[in-house]
Amino acid sequence: MAVATDPQPPARTDPPASPDGGRRRLVAMGIWGVAFVVGWLAIGLPTDPAYAFLWIWAATIAWNSSRPWRSHLRFARDWVPVVVLFAVYNLSRGFADNGAVPHAYELVAADRSMFGWATGGQVPTVWLQQHLYRPQVQWWDVLVSWIYFSHFVVALTAAAVLWLRNRARWGAYMRRWGFLCAAGLVTYFVYPAAPPWWAAQNGLIEEVARISTRGWKEFGMHGAGNLLNAGQIASNPVAAMPSLHTAWALFVVLFFLTATRRRWWPLLLAYPLAMTFTLVYSGEHYVIDVLVGWAYVGLTFLVVGLAEHWWAARRSRRQPSDEPPPPAEATPTADPPPVPATR
Repeated sequence: MAVATDPQPPARTDPPASPDGGRRRLVAMGIWGVAFVVGWLAIGLPTDPAYAFLWIWAATIAWNSSRPWRSHLRFARDWVPVVVLFAVYNLSRGFADNGAVPHAYELVAADRSMFGWATGGQVPTVWLQQHLYRPQVQWWDVLVSWIYFSHFVVALTAAAVLWLRNRARWGAYMRRWGFLCAAGLVTYFVYPAAPPWWAAQNGLIEEVARISTRGWKEFGMHGAGNLLNAGQIASNPVAAMPSLHTAWALFVVLFFLTATRRRWWPLLLAYPLAMTFTLVYSGEHYVIDVLVGWAYVGLTFLVVGLAEHWWAARRSRRQPSDEPPPPAEATPTADPPPVPATR
């Protein structure tokens, strides 16, 4: 489906890059990288939208350090409303259950009906942990932790790159991303649902460990997941349906898929599949949560695409035509009188 976007922005008026721009960028990005690692070890990985935004903004400043400050302030101006909306989104999820008992039996039954024939009647989370979980951290636990963390930065980073390269595409991206999050939030209020680890704690399924962040121990970086672990403790445990983790992963891939060479498609599509495995294995989501999240992505592209087409058609109808009016037909006139000859 073609996507109607805003008009292209005017050409840049920034001063040309200095001859030593490459060296300056390398130094600036090196300083940013050191600061990021220090912040990672001291505070934790940037999983909060506001905290992640600060790091991404700092990265754009380092990457384009030769640009004037008004360019960097323009980035903040465009992004502050986005960060505020996501902060409100994160806070509002905590009120989704409103004290009601969350849905759990239906999700367990759905996963068992889809996969019970291959898992001995178990939900996939229980089956995966029975076969892969060990008391000691394994290499796949490290990979799972990194994939889980990528949820908090991949979509934001892709949006930041779009803002730098094509602000019209950035607008199309943010409209879809915002709609997807809003649809998920509404569902959390209408249908609060609990994840597998919650069902295990309440005796609905066999024992399940919540292990999405245990991979950091392999590096000896026990503080690496401080913010992530704190966010998990404070987050709403009944915001499982749909899985926005996999929805975001699929959304980012699909948005850029048509602009990517087909030989890279398998690699891109492997990302939402890896996120699916991560969430199911770590006890964060059922497979049914993932499938519903993917359906929400398709609905997002359909609804927002139709809305853009409608808006573009409406604007074209309201704008006056730029074509000049057709010339009026000439009316016949009498021949001019003869001019007397002069000597």
